[in-house]
Amino acid sequence: MSDPTPSSTSTPIYSDRNSGENFADATRMVNAYLARFASRATLRDDGSSGLAPKLDESGYAHVQRGSATIGINVLEEQGVLMVFAPIMPVPVTGREAFYRRLLELSFVTTSDASFAVNSHQDEVVVRCLRRLSALDYEEFEDILATVGEVADRYDDELLREFGT
Repeated sequence: MSDPTPSSTSTPIYSDRNSGENFADATRMVNAYLARFASRATLRDDGSSGLAPKLDESGYAHVQRGSATIGINVLEEQGVLMVFAPIMPVPVTGREAFYRRLLELSFVTTSDASFAVNSHQDEVVVRCLRRLSALDYEEFEDILATVGEVADRYDDELLREFGT
């Protein structure tokens, strides 16, 4: 007779593997990672004083990297971190070729990120989803870097190629 007990734990793990730091919840974990990221990336508010973004009451924060504004969303109810950057409005014409190009880019070129359509804003975004449980800082930083680099590279290129 097999054991019907699931092999994975149902209690999320909010602990950084490398530092060993434990967090009470995902919001505190991501806020600590944002502060660390701001320090390492030397984020500035007006070019002089340090800026450490914090999640708002809805679980959202953003950082600017190059031409990309990167949104960080803690979707704690779903147990997911969503990092995204708007690219451009969905074009009115030539959508089949446009969507094919996005799918082709999302196959490998975008690394862990992919292109998606935010239907509420009718815009294309680069986004990466990651389970919050057992997220360590290095993964967090890599996700921000990947989304920022892909968005920074393709925002202008896709606008030139497909316009709006």
